[in-house]
Amino acid sequence: MKTCISSYSFNRLLQSGEYTQLSLVKLVKEMGFDAIEFTDLIVPENMRKADYATQIREECDKFCLPVANYTVGAELLGCSDFDEEIARICEQVDTAVILGAKGLRHDASGGFKGEERSFKSFEQALPILAKGCKAVTGYAASKGVVTMVENHGYFCQDSDRVEKLVAAVADKNFGVLIDMGNFLCADEAPEFAVGRLASYAKHVHCKDFHLKSGRGVDPGNGFFRSRAGNYLRGSIIGHGDVPVLQCLSVLGMSGYNGYVSIEFEGMEENLMAIEIGLNNLENYIELAEFC
Repeated sequence: MKTCISSYSFNRLLQSGEYTQLSLVKLVKEMGFDAIEFTDLIVPENMRKADYATQIREECDKFCLPVANYTVGAELLGCSDFDEEIARICEQVDTAVILGAKGLRHDASGGFKGEERSFKSFEQALPILAKGCKAVTGYAASKGVVTMVENHGYFCQDSDRVEKLVAAVADKNFGVLIDMGNFLCADEAPEFAVGRLASYAKHVHCKDFHLKSGRGVDPGNGFFRSRAGNYLRGSIIGHGDVPVLQCLSVLGMSGYNGYVSIEFEGMEENLMAIEIGLNNLENYIELAEFC
């Protein structure tokens, strides 16, 4: 397995203007990562997305840093026009091609809260989700890009739901971006969920969380709640409660040998947290190879 990092991990530095996604390339290479993953390009004003993607690709080529994956938002259930949403995601496939990314992750759906909807269960929504994912991956395959959904957004987050979606799409070009931390948002044991989905993995996010029981008092700033009301806060890789080494070992047993992207969401200073996380991830990968 090879190390990677999502540009999302540098969110504070990007929001402050200290770095841009373009200037991250040199930094990520100097930090020692094998590849980079971009999340929804932040295009400068008065610039076309295609031109910015080209700049990033050229910068990555300059530093011999592959773009392992391109990660974008999508909403296949709550969109105002289903066909327009499919067309929009397909345009993101085109951006992935410019970036040189071999994979595109798009959301399935975040579901709805307190809104009228035509479906009452995941099973009722499944045909809509599968139709959308199948249309996107068909287009992406013609461009040499694999597509995937992530266990993300509460509604399509449990490993059994994600597996049902993969089975319904039934296309070898479509699979899963496994985020080992996100399963805690649906109150599912990460090692169990990774074991269920490992054979469908197209890309992996290494994410760690501090976990506190929902039976206790709200820990305060930085924590959010899982679907069952437990408390979660992003942490440095190896400092939280996600069994990262075990998850990597399970992935290795399944034959996965691709990129593992750090996706840091914690409160700690970005660069320090990422450096510690990379050291731990490299150690875990080495150990996992011998498990």
